[in-house]
Amino acid sequence: MKSKGSLTIIGGGLAGCEAAWQAANMGVKVRLYEMRPKVMTPAHKTGKLSELVCSNSLRSDLIDKPAGLLKEEMRRLDSLIIRCADRAALPGGGALTVDREKFAQLVTESIENHPLVDVIRETVTEIPNEGTIIIATGPLTHDALAEKICQLIGSDFLYFYDAVSPIVDAETIDYDKCFWGSRYRDEPAYLNCPMTEDEYRKFWEALINAEQHEPHEFERAIFFEGCLPIEEMAKRGYLTLAYGPLRPTGLADPKTGQRPFAIVQLRPENAEMTMFNLVGFQTTLKWGEQQRVFRLIPGLEKAEFLRYGYIHRNTYINSPVALLPTYQFKGRSDLFFAGQLTGVEGYIESAASGLVAGVNAARLILGEPPLIFPPETAIGALAYYITTANPKHFAPMNINFGLLPNLEKKVKPKELRHRLMVARALETLEDFIAQHRLRRGKGKYENWSPK
Repeated sequence: MKSKGSLTIIGGGLAGCEAAWQAANMGVKVRLYEMRPKVMTPAHKTGKLSELVCSNSLRSDLIDKPAGLLKEEMRRLDSLIIRCADRAALPGGGALTVDREKFAQLVTESIENHPLVDVIRETVTEIPNEGTIIIATGPLTHDALAEKICQLIGSDFLYFYDAVSPIVDAETIDYDKCFWGSRYRDEPAYLNCPMTEDEYRKFWEALINAEQHEPHEFERAIFFEGCLPIEEMAKRGYLTLAYGPLRPTGLADPKTGQRPFAIVQLRPENAEMTMFNLVGFQTTLKWGEQQRVFRLIPGLEKAEFLRYGYIHRNTYINSPVALLPTYQFKGRSDLFFAGQLTGVEGYIESAASGLVAGVNAARLILGEPPLIFPPETAIGALAYYITTANPKHFAPMNINFGLLPNLEKKVKPKELRHRLMVARALETLEDFIAQHRLRRGKGKYENWSPK
C-alpha cells in the first residue's frame, strides 16, 4: 500500500470522506480504505460510507449558533458532508436533521463516482511507512491499527463512553396523545409527548431505578458531557430532565392550551416518517428496561422499538501532545489524523477536521505548505483547541463560541456579541479562501448581516 503522488486515507466515515472529497477536488488521486462491510464495528449497521451511528441531527443550522457557523464555513469550502446533509434534510425546527439512509447513500455515491477516488474495502492493520497518509478511523478504530497508533504516539488512547438513543416504529405511537410543534419555530418538526407532573414523577422514579449495562470492571465510566445518558442526567436531580431535554419551553398542548409539565420530543428518522428517534434519550439501560420505562411516556405505551439505545466506547488520541494545528502528526509531516480520533466531538466537527486534513495533505503532495486555519473561524478554533489544550485534562469538545477569540471590544448583550463573532469568522474565512486560492462553495447565508 504505497503512495507517493497520491493520498491514502484510512477510514470511510465523515472525516475520511470529507478529506477524500477535498483532496480529489484539488486534483490529487485518493485511495480510501474502509473495512466495512467485511469487518463491522459495534455501532455500525451497514457498509455505506459516512453512516450516522447516533443521532440523525447535525444540530443547529442557524447562523448565529456555533454549529450553524461551522456548517456555513464548511459550505463555503465546498464540504461534501454538508452538501449531502442539505440534500437529505428533514424538517428540524432550526436544526439540520437528515434522513440517515439517504445521507449515507449520497455520500457513498459521491465518493465512489469521483474519478480520482478509489474506494478499497479492506482492513488496514498497519500504518504505511511511505506516502502521505490520513488516519480517520474514528472512535471505533480496529484493535490492530489502534495498537500501532499507540506505539507511534507513545501513549495509550484516552476514551469516553457514548450512548445512542432508541428508535420506535411510527405505527405503534398513539398520536391522539401527542401533538406536532417546535420549541422556537412555528414548524411541525417534532412529535411531542406531553407529560403531567404525576406522569413525569412516575417516569423519573422508574428511570433512576432501572437496570443499566455496565462498562468492564477495569474501565471507569467516562461520559461525554454533551451526550450524557438520560438516566445519568435524571440522577442529578428530580427536575434535571424537566429543565433539560424534557423542558416544555415554547410548547403548548393544543388540547388544553396549556404548557405541559414536561415534553418528550420524537424526531422523524426519515422523510416517510416511519421511524422516530427519542430526542435526548441516549441510554445505557438494558433493552428490557428501555421498553418498560420508555413505555411510561404518554403516546408510547405500546411502542415497538426498531432500535434500542446502547453504549459504545469512543477512543481518541491526546492531540495536544501528538498533533499540529494542520492535523499533521508532530513526528511525521506526511501523516495526518482526522475525525473523532483527534478529540473533536460531533458529526460536523469530525467532518470539519477531515476537511482541513484533506486540504493540507493535498497541498503537501502538490508541493505547497499546509495551512493553519485562522482561530477566528470555527474550523480554525477547533484545530487550535485540540492542539493547545492541557494534555493532562484533554477531553472531546463540540464547537462553541468559547473556543473563538474574544472581540477587540466588550459587547453586550451576549446575542449581539455572538453575531459579531460570526461576522468576523465569515469575513476572515473569505479572506483566507481568497489568499490561498481555496475551492469556494456556495453558502446558505451569503448576504447575512449581524445587525
